[in-house]
Amino acid sequence: MSASAAGLCEFIDASPSPFHVCETAAERLRAAGYTELSERDAWPASGRFYTVRAGSLVAWHAIEENAPFRIVGGHTDSPNLRVKQHPDRFVSGWQVVALAPYGGAWLNSWLDRDLGISGRLSVRTAAGIDHRLIRIDEPILRVPQLAIHLAEDRKAVALDPQRHVNAVWGVGSGTRSFLGYVAERAGVDVTDVLGADLMTHDLAPSRTVGAGHELVSAPRLDNQATCYAGLEALLAAEPRGYTPVLALFDHEEVGSQSDHGAQSELLPTVLERITLAAGGGREELLRRLPGSMVASGDMAHATHPNYPERHEPGHLIEVNAGPVLKVQPNLRYATDGRTAAAFALACAQAGVPLQRYEHRADLPCGSTIGPMTSARTGIPTVDVGAAQLAMHSARELMGADDVAAYSAALGAFLAPV
Repeated sequence: MSASAAGLCEFIDASPSPFHVCETAAERLRAAGYTELSERDAWPASGRFYTVRAGSLVAWHAIEENAPFRIVGGHTDSPNLRVKQHPDRFVSGWQVVALAPYGGAWLNSWLDRDLGISGRLSVRTAAGIDHRLIRIDEPILRVPQLAIHLAEDRKAVALDPQRHVNAVWGVGSGTRSFLGYVAERAGVDVTDVLGADLMTHDLAPSRTVGAGHELVSAPRLDNQATCYAGLEALLAAEPRGYTPVLALFDHEEVGSQSDHGAQSELLPTVLERITLAAGGGREELLRRLPGSMVASGDMAHATHPNYPERHEPGHLIEVNAGPVLKVQPNLRYATDGRTAAAFALACAQAGVPLQRYEHRADLPCGSTIGPMTSARTGIPTVDVGAAQLAMHSARELMGADDVAAYSAALGAFLAPV
């Protein structure tokens, strides 16, 4: 199927955590004839494959030996509230679960929402340790807002991430264990749970909104919109002198410095193993890289109608107006003239308009996996995205038509004519 707003909503609702993003993507890849490869095994020379490392996934379609790579990169993680290792609290008659912000979460957007739990449990078994996905789509947690009558300043409440984002989940002074509750829901004994990566997610379903349904309202658009658009682009791509690759990394929101983040050896290792499997060596890999290119996909700031002065003059960015090319002279984005030209050609090939974004010079600019991926691999990189509002909020907003346009541009980038 081709990318659509409805497809994006379905993808997001199936993927409350980075681990679930990989599972959802893997299901689509397998249905399209891709085969999962373990990093422990030998890899075949050609075909359609993917490999998963924790919350990251790399997929590729290898046909021609030593063909340069065209890579679409994105990230699977989103800012949220995560469960602390010892979460149980009893405060003023309330049973409380201790939470900690992950990434640059816009904390006030998480208040007064019905929250579920998702992530991964690492469980002791007779054979060793098993890593099991967990997902509880029920309103078990809620972070309550302070009543306006109790606030020192009725215009705003400053949230302390240590004290003010813990969630209530019951009343009384009982000894109920939150991890025990999660383990029971997962069908395992809590004494066998050796590790847990648990996080909250907003339970309101993703949907199109607006009088004409021109918009998508959803959690985790940053950056599951790229995961979905890039996946559909890969599935539709027919290799034409390039090896198309999709690389989705965890931990971008906290700097990417992990064993499976964009600063890890994951992508360079996969590219080398693709080359080795085809009978090449280090020399062949190094010869492939100069002709390769990466499109680092992440979301872009649409011009906010209530805060237009917070945007760079002359750089109006609209939703439903096509993909966004992102440029930042101090290399918070990796785009340069060479790579900008390549993505502009991809948009022309796909028949979609292109917008060009720069951040205000007097405001700090966020970054992406682009600069670090380019530095780790030596491959020229362009930073691109789709326009949205409310970035890093628990609920975000983008244009419904941009889903297909974004995916089409990424598809043309993966398989240029």
